[in-house]
Amino acid sequence: MINKEKIEKAVRLLLEGIGEDAARPGLEDTPDRVARMYEEILSGYEDSAERHLEKTFPVTDSGMIVEKDIQFYSLCEHHLLPFFGKVHIAYVPVDEVVGISKLARTVEVFARRLQIQEQMTGQIADAIAGNLKTKGVIVYVEAEHMCVSMRGIKKSGSKTVTVAARGCFENDRDLRDTFFKMIC
Repeated sequence: MINKEKIEKAVRLLLEGIGEDAARPGLEDTPDRVARMYEEILSGYEDSAERHLEKTFPVTDSGMIVEKDIQFYSLCEHHLLPFFGKVHIAYVPVDEVVGISKLARTVEVFARRLQIQEQMTGQIADAIAGNLKTKGVIVYVEAEHMCVSMRGIKKSGSKTVTVAARGCFENDRDLRDTFFKMIC
């Protein structure tokens, strides 16, 4: 999906548009570096959560499983500026669990795309709920957005919090409260 040549051309035009000489030392390799960077940080388009969540392990009895403090970096689709933070995930399995690292890989699939936080939170929850046998899933994302911190309102350090609950987490207040206590 990533077209490196188009990105390089666009970066040269951007450099010229801000009054720079794209051929000067220091900038001459920038278009290639930026294209390679986008290929890396937007690699989620070439990946799928289903692939990471397909290998499961049987369990006979398990309560809530929580993976917290999963660090992520993404790009806001409105300004192409980074937003970054932590994701906390819990699910209540039915007969099977997934390897713990697969939850972090699922976060990466969606974070490594042009995104808005609200959408990413729901995508992670839906991927886990849709690919694992669960009674429910909850995803909590807390992030700082550079489009708020370094431009516009310029409020560095402010955080945006989003939550997506599926299944038993939607209606069971005690279960949700237990999750929130576990991630604090």
